[in-house]
Amino acid sequence: MHNDPRATATALLPLVGGPANVVSVAHCVTRLRLVLADRTRVHDADLRSLPGVLGVVEDGPSYQVVLGPGTVGRVTEAFEALLAERDGSADALARRGAELKARQKRRNATPLKAALRRVADVFVPLIPALIGCGILAGVAGLLRNLRLLPGLTPALTALSAAFMALIAVFVGHNTAKEFGGTPVLGGAVAAVVVYPGVAQVTAFGAPLAPGQGGVLGALAAALLGCQVEKWCRARLPGTLDVLLTPTLTVLVAGLATLYVLMYAAGEVASAVGTAATWLLTTTGVLAGLLLGGLFLPLVMLGLHQALIPLHTTLIDQQGHTVLLPLLAMAGAGQVGAAVAVYVRLRHDTSLRTTIRSALPAGLLGVGEPLIYGVSLPLGRPFLTACVGGAAGGAFVGLFAMLGTEVGATAIGPSGWALFPLLAGDRGLAVTAAVYGGGLLTGYVVGFAATCLFGGLGGVRGPGDAGAVCDSEGHEPRPADRPGPRPASPR
Repeated sequence: MHNDPRATATALLPLVGGPANVVSVAHCVTRLRLVLADRTRVHDADLRSLPGVLGVVEDGPSYQVVLGPGTVGRVTEAFEALLAERDGSADALARRGAELKARQKRRNATPLKAALRRVADVFVPLIPALIGCGILAGVAGLLRNLRLLPGLTPALTALSAAFMALIAVFVGHNTAKEFGGTPVLGGAVAAVVVYPGVAQVTAFGAPLAPGQGGVLGALAAALLGCQVEKWCRARLPGTLDVLLTPTLTVLVAGLATLYVLMYAAGEVASAVGTAATWLLTTTGVLAGLLLGGLFLPLVMLGLHQALIPLHTTLIDQQGHTVLLPLLAMAGAGQVGAAVAVYVRLRHDTSLRTTIRSALPAGLLGVGEPLIYGVSLPLGRPFLTACVGGAAGGAFVGLFAMLGTEVGATAIGPSGWALFPLLAGDRGLAVTAAVYGGGLLTGYVVGFAATCLFGGLGGVRGPGDAGAVCDSEGHEPRPADRPGPRPASPR
C-alpha cells in the first residue's frame, strides 16, 4: 500500500466517513487536507494505524492526514478520483461545502487563529513560484560571482525578478478569492502598488515609489476592495451592479491605496525590516534560541504558515529573509533526534524503517514525516528535537550578532535544500559555512539531548508488534501496554 496511491486512497476513504462525509479535498507538501461534514464518523484508531499514514492533525475545520512529500500528491489525486466515481460530481462537494460554511465559522472559536489561517491561505499558493524564482536568483548570483556564462545571467535575473516585481498582483488576486471578492478585481486594485506611474502621485507630502508597501499594501488594498465590492453588490440593482460595482471597487479602494494604504504599509514594511535586523544584531543568540526551539510546535499546529507574509515582506524589501535560516534549525534538531532514536532502539524494526524512509525528507527540510512518524508519538524526543533546533538557532544568531548575516532569497525549502537560496553580507562561502555550522549544531545537540533525556529506555515505537528495547538496546522484552499513538494536536 505504501507504493500504491490508489490502494492508500481506497483504504482512507471509508475511514474518514465515506464520500458523503467529504466536503473538500486539498493537499500541501506533506498533508492530505480534508474538510469533513461530520468529524465523529472518522475511525481515528484505524486511520492512524494504516500503513503509510504518519499522523493526523486537526486544525479548525481541516482534518489533515500526514502522508509525506511526494506520496501526498499521488494519494490526493487518487482520492479525488474515487470521490468522483462514488459521489457523482464536483457539484455535490460544492453543495455540501455551502451547507457547512456557516457551521465551520461557528466552530472556529478563535478569531485570531482563523485570521492567521486565512492570511496564510493567501500566500501558500505562491510558494512554488517563490521557490522556483528564488533558486534561479541564486543560480544567477552564483554565475555572476564566478563570472561564468555572462550571456545567460541577465536572462536568469529577468526570470527570477519578474515574479517578485508583480507579486502584489498575485497577492491581491488570492486575497479577494479567499475573502469572498472577485479575484480579478482584487488583482486590479493591488496592481496599483507596483504600477510605475504611481511615482507621479504625492501622498503625505512626498511622491510615492512603485512597490511601496509591497505585499502588505497589496493585501490591505485587496481586503478593502472586497469590502467595497460586497457593499455595492448588497445595495445596487442588477442592471447597475454590472457596471458600477467593479468601477466603484477599483475607484474607492484604488484611491485609498494610493493616498493612505501604500504609505502606511510602507511604514509597516520598513518597521518589519528594521525590527528583524535589530533583533538579530542585538539579541541574536536569544532570538535564534526561541525561533529555532519553538518552530516545531508551530509546524505541528499548522501555524508556521502565518509567518509567510513576514518572510515575503523581508524578501521584497531586503532581497532575503533573515528569519528562515533560524527557523530551519528546528529541522536539524528533528533529524538529530530521529538518528538518536534509530541508534538506541535497534530492535524496533518498524520504527527504524519509518526513520529510514523519512530521514531524506528531513535532511531536505520537510520535517512532518519525522514529527508525526517518530518524535511526537514517542513524546520526549519531540522536546529534545526542539532543544536541538534551539541550539542551531542560537549558533546562527550568534554570528548575526558578530556581523555575519544569513538570509534566504525564497521561502519553502530548508535543511540542505536551502543552500542554493542563501544570501548574506559576507559572501556565499561564509554564509554557507555559518548556516552549515548551525545545521551541524542542531544535529549534534538534538542527537545528544535525545540520547540523554529522550526517555528511550523501555519505549516502544509506533507499529512495533509487541516488544520494547531497554535503554542499552538489548533484546526486547514483552510489552505490557500498548505503544503510543500520534496525538492530534489542537
